[in-house]
Amino acid sequence: MYKSLLYLALFLFCFPGIVSAQNAPVLLAGHIVDKDTKEPLPFTSVSLKEEQTGALSNEFGVFQLPAPTKNEQDSLVVMALGYKHMAILVKRGQAQANLVIEVPRMAIALSNVVVKGGKVKNLGLGATANRPGEGLLQGQPGSQCAFFVKNDKNKRLGNIRSVSFYIGENGFPREPFRVRLYKPDGNYNAPNTDILTQNVVVSAPAGGQWYTVDLTPYNIVAPEEGFFVAMEWIVSGDKFFKTDFMDENYTPFGQIMRPTFEFKESRTWNYTISRGWNLMTMANGQGQRYNAMIKAEVDMIK
Repeated sequence: MYKSLLYLALFLFCFPGIVSAQNAPVLLAGHIVDKDTKEPLPFTSVSLKEEQTGALSNEFGVFQLPAPTKNEQDSLVVMALGYKHMAILVKRGQAQANLVIEVPRMAIALSNVVVKGGKVKNLGLGATANRPGEGLLQGQPGSQCAFFVKNDKNKRLGNIRSVSFYIGENGFPREPFRVRLYKPDGNYNAPNTDILTQNVVVSAPAGGQWYTVDLTPYNIVAPEEGFFVAMEWIVSGDKFFKTDFMDENYTPFGQIMRPTFEFKESRTWNYTISRGWNLMTMANGQGQRYNAMIKAEVDMIK
């Protein structure tokens, strides 16, 4: 309870206009916590289903977004990594500045790969280029860019060892981002089911180079057909309080990824809060598709 009051006081202190301004927008605001431990859930997606708007909570689980304006009521959809999805009824023009949303954890069955009569070797999947192509891939808080690291040669896969992102030299390459891994089991083989259910938030030391994230501590079994590796852009610390989610001209500070043109098919999907996943279909003049420069290393069982 003490933590809840502290976060709420901090939130109201940083948004004095919410209380005093007569023409301020009607807001839904508060914070999101684990139902059992009451600990804050950082970087949680909150969106209005009918309104098709949304926001991402900061590292303390604090969020805000405009209340519904189109319909008399709407569903506030809450999606936290490793937790059950929730939907809460909210009404048009009804401000709620102290919401405390308690989210139950999802039961995850962990599996281990047992190697019998074989050897384990390292296998690289995904981008192989050392130099990026021309172009940029940038997101806003809560958006994601996912690349499908395909098991092209149908090797027998074990655990995922690491994933790597080519971070561009522009933007703010040392800003934190969250690593996401998915099965390709959505509509049209889109990213869908999380296979990394823990928060892995990392920061690259510099741009203009590959940045590798060690995933061996998490014992993640690679799906046989391959899997999606995604970067999720997040906000942290006081950057949340400077962010105006209603400002269409807002430009987020964050890292910029670079593309590769080594594949003839589109393997990259983009995600935005409340709109979901969409396949990126751009190509260059030679018919090579515009894909995120991402790769992975997995155990190959022989």
